[in-house]
Amino acid sequence: MKPILALSTCWCSPRYTDGYAMLRDIAELGFEYAELSHGIRITLVPGILQAVSEGVIKISSVHNFCPLPAGVIQAAPNLFQPSAVDGRELSQWVRHTKRSVDFAEQVGAGLLVLHLGSVQFLWMNPGAKIRGYVDGHRGFDPAADPKYQAILTKARGRLKERMAPYWEQTQKSIRGLIEYAAPKGVRLGVENREKFEELPRDEDYVDYVAALPPGSPAGFWHDTGHAQIKQDEGLLEHRALLEKVAPRLFGFHLHDVNAEGDDHQPIGSGRIDFDMVSSFWRGGQRLVLELSPRCSPEDVTISRDRLVALIDRRFSAA
Repeated sequence: MKPILALSTCWCSPRYTDGYAMLRDIAELGFEYAELSHGIRITLVPGILQAVSEGVIKISSVHNFCPLPAGVIQAAPNLFQPSAVDGRELSQWVRHTKRSVDFAEQVGAGLLVLHLGSVQFLWMNPGAKIRGYVDGHRGFDPAADPKYQAILTKARGRLKERMAPYWEQTQKSIRGLIEYAAPKGVRLGVENREKFEELPRDEDYVDYVAALPPGSPAGFWHDTGHAQIKQDEGLLEHRALLEKVAPRLFGFHLHDVNAEGDDHQPIGSGRIDFDMVSSFWRGGQRLVLELSPRCSPEDVTISRDRLVALIDRRFSAA
């Protein structure tokens, strides 16, 4: 069995007013599956449901929040967070995330990708200093730079001392979501994140999912661009992370990162080792091409062809 290859609607949803036309056009680009990303406006839903019911395309996965809350007209995956200590925001996260679970079930996706929130800083977010240093020293070796290592040490300390209430709330929120999603047959893909202050911390990510009860519908969702950004910052090693998450890995967001640190770039245009990444692909996983709206249709088809070639090479003997 080969993995499922899909195109995320994040590439094109802002340009469409008709969900049917959007999914038809994705199918015409050579995709049997699409991921409904976090930019799906309410007005696109009727056409999406029609396209799915007519078999125009299949849905591989849904990304929270999908559809967007009423009145929100652009992608907003962190509009409400499961880590929120404000009860009003938290109730909104619960409401709209459950709605995303319901929508995943309705379109036959069976998998919801979601973020786990962040640690909030009133001022002097340590992540900003990390990003500023990296942006000003492109191509440097983080491990060999004592000034940068001092910045990392201080930032990690500040994050650890502030994170407890946010992390505790995240874990409580996800426990409740698991109870809601499991009877509906919807799995939860916990995505690795690119910002320093986002949860889980890199050192907690693997242990958190691995410690969930046996049979839990929650597992890892691996974003190649986010992992590369964190590797460039000296916060993790991409292969080592994949080795740790492999046993409970549901799927991938696949996109490249260029020399300037911009992600959601066409496959093969940047610095990610996709031969290495493809060694962790397994049958039945979701491989979702997640490109910037600035990418051209040609970028999409070239990326698709490169991924198909990797899939065929990896699974030719299967």
